[in-house]
Amino acid sequence: MRPERKTGTAHFSFQEVPVEEKARRVAAIFESIADRYDLMDDVTSFGIHRLWRRSAVKVSGVRRGQRVLDLAGGTGDFTARLAPIVRGEGQVVLADINDAMLLRGRARLMNRGVVRNVEYVQADAEYLPFPDDYFDCVTIGFGLRNMTDPEAALACTYRVLKPAGRVVTLEFSHPTLWGFRRLYDLYSFSVLPLLGLLITGDGDTYRYLVESIRAYADEERLKEMMEHAGFERCEYFNLTFGIVAVHLGYKER
Repeated sequence: MRPERKTGTAHFSFQEVPVEEKARRVAAIFESIADRYDLMDDVTSFGIHRLWRRSAVKVSGVRRGQRVLDLAGGTGDFTARLAPIVRGEGQVVLADINDAMLLRGRARLMNRGVVRNVEYVQADAEYLPFPDDYFDCVTIGFGLRNMTDPEAALACTYRVLKPAGRVVTLEFSHPTLWGFRRLYDLYSFSVLPLLGLLITGDGDTYRYLVESIRAYADEERLKEMMEHAGFERCEYFNLTFGIVAVHLGYKER
């Protein structure tokens, strides 16, 4: 049965806004930056995001012949890494709610020759159009905090996973070293919006992205959310002093 859509309010940066308003605002943000999203990823993380994604793919344990959902896959960074692993016998579905990001991802992957075993689906993570027990693995890269109802999305992810399947999330978190945290805050709130303004002409969008990271759940809270959705053997791994964390959980039955 399709769950009822959440009503009330949701976090948008440091604000509480109506659920429908968050969905609209997030959509507008990613439509505005889709064409330069990858460039900004490289510039703002100094390229380290590539190592973060590589670590998440390694944790996923994806193997040849498996079916994988790259949820909130955006411009296809995870898909580009997963498709060669599952090979022709497997499949990667790149799904995103935002058509601009999905189109950008498709064009990018086709330019790189990643075409044989990839499918593209525009879908809301809270209402995935896939059968129960369908995927071996679901990856979510930097997408949970932008969803209207992350817990509903995790529950839906649980539904579409096969028994013994796993979810792997890569999400910004909260640095664990106090001195480093102060330096990171200075960079995030002062430098990153300026870079966004210079490169994309839109500093406000990157100010939102920083605020959304700070307002989002820390590692333990996200682990609890996964457990509440039904996942078992949940664990996480901090990367780069806790700037990001990789979470792993299994659907045992």
